Amino acid sequence: MNWRKWLDGFALASKGILLATREKKFWYGFVPSFLFFGFLMNLLSGGFTKFELMSALGFPASLRVIGECFLAIFGINQIFLDWLPIFAISILQGILIGLIVLLWDKKRHQNSANLEKAGIITGLIALGAGCPTCGTTLLTPLIGTIFSTGGLAITGTISTIITWLAIIIAVLSLKRLGEEAYVIIINEKYLAKKRVKEQNEKSS
Repeated sequence: MNWRKWLDGFALASKGILLATREKKFWYGFVPSFLFFGFLMNLLSGGFTKFELMSALGFPASLRVIGECFLAIFGINQIFLDWLPIFAISILQGILIGLIVLLWDKKRHQNSANLEKAGIITGLIALGAGCPTCGTTLLTPLIGTIFSTGGLAITGTISTIITWLAIIIAVLSLKRLGEEAYVIIINEKYLAKKRVKEQNEKSS
């Protein structure tokens, strides 16, 4: 493996993500997905125990549990080492979806054959990037149920491993999407400058 080329790819992807954060459409995807997945992972972090608790408490009191899960996104009343991986993957998943929304919007408005050849279509991007958080949130309660008789230590260890694996998958997906965003945004700026130059030449 050419590590220099690999690191250059990550550097390019970082520039693409930075450029994407300057676009409103990126935040339309990032904010709701970050909050949704952060809430969902905190809600399911202990398996189905929170659902059982809400069922026992009833509707009014269960709202407090929901509120605590939402505040946990930002580390409120959380152990730092337990909060960090959940927060990290929520951020990464938010960036992934923000990039997908942005790329979809740009490809929808751009019909240039060159731009289409510069990367894959947005639908395949969405499928290829996947949803690391989805796998984590679905497996965590299942693991909690299977290993409930084996002690919390086993459950916590396996859940942590799955969460960190999801983070790795998200980072690798971000590399590809970040590179795609960089190519499209830079091409878009180039074409915009070219149009301005042509208009100036015509008017002069």
